[in-house]
Amino acid sequence: MAYVAVSGGQEAIEESIRLLHCMRGSTFKELEVEAIEKKLGLLVDRVMSESGLYAPAYAALALKQAEGSIEEAVFLLRAYRSTLSRNYYTLPASGTEMRAVRRISAAFKDIQGGQILGATYDYTHRLIEFKQPSAVELCARRQCCLKEAKPVPVVKLPRVSEYLKAEGLIDSCEIDDMEPVDVTKNVLELPADRSARLQTLTRADGGFIGGLAYSSIRGYGAVHPTVGELRCGYVELEVPYLFDETESICIGEILLTEVEGFIPEDDDKKLKLAVGYGAVLGRNENKAISMAVLDASLETEGPAPAQDEEFVLMHGDSLEMNGFISHLKLPHYVTFQSKLDSVRKTRKEPEHES
Repeated sequence: MAYVAVSGGQEAIEESIRLLHCMRGSTFKELEVEAIEKKLGLLVDRVMSESGLYAPAYAALALKQAEGSIEEAVFLLRAYRSTLSRNYYTLPASGTEMRAVRRISAAFKDIQGGQILGATYDYTHRLIEFKQPSAVELCARRQCCLKEAKPVPVVKLPRVSEYLKAEGLIDSCEIDDMEPVDVTKNVLELPADRSARLQTLTRADGGFIGGLAYSSIRGYGAVHPTVGELRCGYVELEVPYLFDETESICIGEILLTEVEGFIPEDDDKKLKLAVGYGAVLGRNENKAISMAVLDASLETEGPAPAQDEEFVLMHGDSLEMNGFISHLKLPHYVTFQSKLDSVRKTRKEPEHES
């Protein structure tokens, strides 16, 4: 369950909210929602991922209202999401059909379709630019890039893992057409179905699963992957045609980051590779990699936190985690007095004994 603020003195609460508005009104410069959406795209993408709602403009609006607090923005967006009707379910979408804007492999230098570096901070100098380019300059650069860009045909890029499957180095699996578990409508049950596990991980707090994945890589677990393929791009979403379900209609496209991580495993003394998978809304590469690490880690057995399904899935939800920690600020007068009474009683007992 998520924790929310409890009722208190009404006048004090109203005054607190008024002061909150005062804090947000410390400048006359307007922060446009469009500017947040377009210029803080990575932050917007993180909020959308943890909210489970692909709505860049609403994520930007939530961030503005929450003063940039990720957990508060996620709370707002999830609350809004819960009010929306669900009219259709999209058909399964495949990353192989992605219109890729970035695609790299750390496992192979040469891959079919080539490495596409795309837009990334990976190769930049981490130096603060005290003289930032203006919005006009940035828009001019963008227009220049669009004019110089050559039209690239949309091609189906095969997964790097397909080559290894052909060699028998990765086990091939049959396509599972079972209806996925919807964790937004059903209580998470353990052990979790893999669809529920992946949904929970993709909505989890990025910092939490990043830390868990790092712990596994450092030795508190059994997974140290190689990024077989990371691709980021646009995937079309289709829904069945209302009057003929054999036909479908494209309702738009969303930006996704998808990762496959390769992990060595011992299969009856024959070396094979396991695959960990991650898929996250927006440009969210570190989270997708962390998700792939944990996906593979949860298939292993051991005492490490990253190998414990209950620990990983039940503590990673950003809303639950931050809500529980936040509730510690609320009144705990009765329970704390009880603890004090216990401490005082324990301290007095030795005096009576002496």
